[in-house]
Amino acid sequence: MDSEDSGGSPVEPKQKKKAKSKTPAKGKESVLTQKSPAEFFAENKNIAGFDNPGKSLYTTVRELVENALDSTESVGELPVIEVTIEEITKSTFNTMIGLIDRERVDAALYGDFESEKAREKRLAKEAREQEKLAKIAALGKKPKEMSTTKGQKARGETFFRVTCKDNGRGMPHDDIPNMLGRVLSGTKYGLKQTRGKFGLGAKMALIWSKMSTGLPIDIYSAMKGQNYLSFCRLDIDIHKNIPHVHLHEKRDNNDKWNGAEIQVTIEGNWTTYRSKIIQYMRQMAVITPYAQFLFRYISATADKNVTIRFARRTDVMPVVPIETNYHPSAVDLLLIKRLIAETSKQNLIQFLQHEFVNISKSYADRLIGEMGPDFTPKMAVKSLSSQQIVRIHQLFRQAKFDDPSGDCLSPAGEYNLRLGIIKELHPDMVATYEGSPHVFEGHPFIVEAGVSLGGKDVKQGINIFRFANRIPLLFEQGADVVTRTAMKRINWNSYKINQTQDKIGVFVSIVSTKIPFKGTGKEYIGDDITEIATAVKAAIQQCCVQLKSKIVRKQQARERQERKRNLTKYIPDASRAIYEVLKDIVQLRSPKKPRYGDVYEEILNGVSSREITETTLREKLAQHVEQVDIEMALEYATQSGITQEARETTYIRSLEGTPNFYDFHSPVCVIRLFH
Repeated sequence: MDSEDSGGSPVEPKQKKKAKSKTPAKGKESVLTQKSPAEFFAENKNIAGFDNPGKSLYTTVRELVENALDSTESVGELPVIEVTIEEITKSTFNTMIGLIDRERVDAALYGDFESEKAREKRLAKEAREQEKLAKIAALGKKPKEMSTTKGQKARGETFFRVTCKDNGRGMPHDDIPNMLGRVLSGTKYGLKQTRGKFGLGAKMALIWSKMSTGLPIDIYSAMKGQNYLSFCRLDIDIHKNIPHVHLHEKRDNNDKWNGAEIQVTIEGNWTTYRSKIIQYMRQMAVITPYAQFLFRYISATADKNVTIRFARRTDVMPVVPIETNYHPSAVDLLLIKRLIAETSKQNLIQFLQHEFVNISKSYADRLIGEMGPDFTPKMAVKSLSSQQIVRIHQLFRQAKFDDPSGDCLSPAGEYNLRLGIIKELHPDMVATYEGSPHVFEGHPFIVEAGVSLGGKDVKQGINIFRFANRIPLLFEQGADVVTRTAMKRINWNSYKINQTQDKIGVFVSIVSTKIPFKGTGKEYIGDDITEIATAVKAAIQQCCVQLKSKIVRKQQARERQERKRNLTKYIPDASRAIYEVLKDIVQLRSPKKPRYGDVYEEILNGVSSREITETTLREKLAQHVEQVDIEMALEYATQSGITQEARETTYIRSLEGTPNFYDFHSPVCVIRLFH
């Protein structure tokens, strides 16, 4: 006991020390910080499609081209767009920024360093592959290309100067810095169909340029009628989200040019994204056949240069999409509050009539009456309380409203879609269809479709071409509503189309005031929206019905030709046999006692006098085969023309005004005569 008491004192300090160690150390106090929009997107650049150097090069080209098209179409100019990608080697880049190249001192420090052991392993593998190729060649087979061992490659060795020039609206001189040097500022935030929605585009290319090269962008701009050219060199202060202007001046515009030219230098990878960039330009030429594109790639080695010109096929441009008001079923509380704050209308009934679509004065009165006694038509809209705004929102979600019309939309049109497909793919057959406007969550949308058979550079099977608001979608195709509909929901065999053997091109373009993209990269439209999936399927089926009719006609024409060829093949033998029989009859008959009718006697007399010969019979049989073929074709058209034959629209463009016309209907076509 004494030992326990005496031993208590030395143990006690240890217990106290142990208890002290369990007390958590006092951490640093949290500091509230903020990030600018530019800083956020710089740290999350994959959101805007700048995942890696190769994808960044592709996205830069895409955003510049789409901005250029928007600019030209907004002023009704037929687009003339030039895109140039110029390769800049690391050595040239260092010279540009005044950096002197340095020899490596510690080679093992670099990512592309290859140790002696790794080198021996690589050489042994290459030797084995060479031996395999030699054996394959000895058997007379075509050897595959030898695979190259991929080693680690240091990043940042290749840069590109991307230039995009257009003949569009141009930019006001004083607005250039804010238009390109401030994230989330732009002219595309109203409710209308537009190619860009995030206010990023060229601004994101500027951020990537600042991150990868540190170089500013150069902008040339001139508006129509200006006698000067605006030049601006700027980058962006990412932390403050404000433009940093290096040079901003007016220059002489001796050529009277109007439009914009943007030049940006970025890190990129042409090798891995070459096919995607060219594919993008080609598909853009399909959906905009009224545009002229010149694409150039200038390599550091001249033998790798690429120049592609996509010529204009038509001067018919889609109408310019117009800004529209919100549909009551498509608004939320925050949007209603914003509309109230921005409206110029004084009272509630005017606010409902003019800030929303499909609310007439009488219907606005009914809505106000349903809201309750606290609401009157003449009450000041800006005096509405939070509870009253919630009541308006609840009623909007429960009440019935007519669907919004598609008048604010601007589809490419069947005419342009057909021309684009023919111009770029040269198919054997093509059918197009433009559906009527549909609605998804209060937003109107229109689906256009085209289906082609055969063509240049088209693989066997189903080839999908997707467009949203008239821009190509190239990534994440498998999850898209168009791909899943074409692959799983269309019975191609019922339209006499072989899904695996035929070269099928499926083109679907969706335009809307709000495209329901999955992901912020604007790469695909989900398959979970019933309204869109149904409209896509119906549009593709309409094209297939047209193609089936053409295929049936083609098969019947081929069968007629085969039948005619078979009959014609036997004409010489038949005419010879008939002529021999007629000659035998002539020799055996008695001229004094006619045994046949007048017609036959006339034929026999002709044979006897050699007016009818074997050649004569051959010509008559050939004429008969031709006549029978024509009669059978006419009989088929008469019997099945109105009920089965698909009518193909012939597009006649009116020069001006609304002309008078007459329609002449036939079983196989409708002819519209203008006067």
